[in-house]
Order: sequence, then structure tokens, then C-alpha cells
Amino acid sequence: MTLRDGLAAILVVTILGLAFVAIKAGLETVPPLMLCTLRFGFAAVPAVLVIRPPRAPALLVTAFGLALGVGQFGLLMTAIRLGMPAGLSSLLIQTQVPFTVALAWAAMGERPRVLQMLGGGVALLGVAAVALERGGNTPPGPLLMVVGAALGWASANIIVKRIGRIDMLALMVWGSLATTPPLLALSLIVEGPAALAPLLHPTWAAIGSVAFQAYPTTLLAFAIWNRLLTRYPAATVTPFALLVPVAGILSTHLVLGEPLSADTLAGGSLILAGIALSLRGGRSTGRTRPPKDSPQTVV
Repeated sequence: MTLRDGLAAILVVTILGLAFVAIKAGLETVPPLMLCTLRFGFAAVPAVLVIRPPRAPALLVTAFGLALGVGQFGLLMTAIRLGMPAGLSSLLIQTQVPFTVALAWAAMGERPRVLQMLGGGVALLGVAAVALERGGNTPPGPLLMVVGAALGWASANIIVKRIGRIDMLALMVWGSLATTPPLLALSLIVEGPAALAPLLHPTWAAIGSVAFQAYPTTLLAFAIWNRLLTRYPAATVTPFALLVPVAGILSTHLVLGEPLSADTLAGGSLILAGIALSLRGGRSTGRTRPPKDSPQTVV
């Protein structure tokens, strides 16, 4: 990976870590599925009026939007609303790393090298150490929902790799548009019409939460992340996501007052060491399948 792309990956994980503070702030007044609806709705509109649809099959764009919007963030926000600490959520969702590597191996033939697997294992040990230290009193339901969210993120990663090199900003905009109606329907079914009440008198915290999630997080960070996934094997890119908990735990500690212990710092050090080891492993022995040259249906 080039230095420029490595710095871009660090920017992405920093934004994604800070997003957990924004999510927690928004959930103070807005139900989770409605907050998710607003996030992707504002990411899509009015951008769809000026950004052309991506040159990708409509089915894949829709599947990507659903995996990210409903699968990842729908479950994640609901889990946090049900009592899952935001900092711990930023850790557990990184189980998407082995999920992504395994799916890329199975679906794309991207077989990671031994050093990459070893580095990923060390980093995951760090994640597990912090999760065990912080999650002793966490209800099992929300915890499992975060693991499900990680699987949703991993699925979105593989769909991006299957789509190939296209305009990633367009993919984010139109994928956000595809997931907004299902999220709105789920919100009204699960949370009821009362979910619309916070929209009548939104707080500044809710407005800031939606704005940060829609623009720096969804349109900028995930567009860069998806671009990296199409340029490099999953085993090279996804370990960077293990830095998200570092930013997430530090930001939730500084802003929300969530505890920061010596065990957490030790686990974070393991994560950093594992990422460094994984990056020394070089490129995967497999190759990402190139996008098809034949004309494709657009959204």
C-alpha cells in the first residue's frame, strides 16, 4: 500500500471512530432506526440530483446499500440504544475483519499470506482483551446485534469488491438512496409513529449527529474505504479498521466519559502491533477479480 493510501486509511478510521460519539449523541433523542434513516436519507438527498448513478448493476448497488444501512448501522444503532457502550461497540464491530477476509477468500480467491493472518490474529487478540475487560456487564442481545452488524459490514465490503472500480461517491449516494425507504419502513413498524416526533422539534445534538454521520462519515469516509477495497486485497485493507476502536474509545472517553483503563491501553497496543505485522505481510497471493468490461445496468 502506498503512503498516500495508508494515510487515507488512517483518516477513514479516525472519522469512523469519532462517529460513535455522534451516534450516541443522536440516540439521546432519536430512535435508532429513524436516526439511521435520517443519516442515509441526507447522504442521498439532494446529492442524487447532481451525481450520476454509478456504472454498476442496480441489484448490487441496492444490496450494498441494504448491507450497510440495514445490516450494519441498523443493528449497530439499535444495540447502542439498548445499552451497548459506544466504545465497546467500536471494538466488537471489528469482527468484520475476519469476516471480510474469510468471505474474500471464499468468494474472490483472495488468499491472505501467513504473516497477514498472524498479524490479524494478534490484532484480534487485542480486540478480545479489551472486549472482555469492558463487556462483563453487557447484555447478550445487544452484543450479538453488534456481531451481526459486523457481518453486515463485511458483506458490504465484499459487494464493493465485486462491483470493482467505479465512482465510489456515486455508489455511496445511490446506495444510501436504496436503503432509506426500507429503513424508514422498519422504523415505522418497529418504533411506531412516535419515531417521527423528534423530527418536529430536533435538538442541536441530533442535527449535528445526523450531519456528521451523513457527510464526513458516509459520503467521505466510506467512499475512501470502498476505493481502497477495490485497489488492494481485503487482507491488506481491513486490518486498518482495527484502529477504529482506538479512535472510538478515546473519543467516547474524552467526550462521553466512558472509562479508559490500563487493560484497554494494553489491548490497543496489541491492535497496533498486529496491524503493523499484517502490513509487513505484503500483498495477498490472490487477486481481486477485475470488473467486467461488458455494459452494465445502472440504477
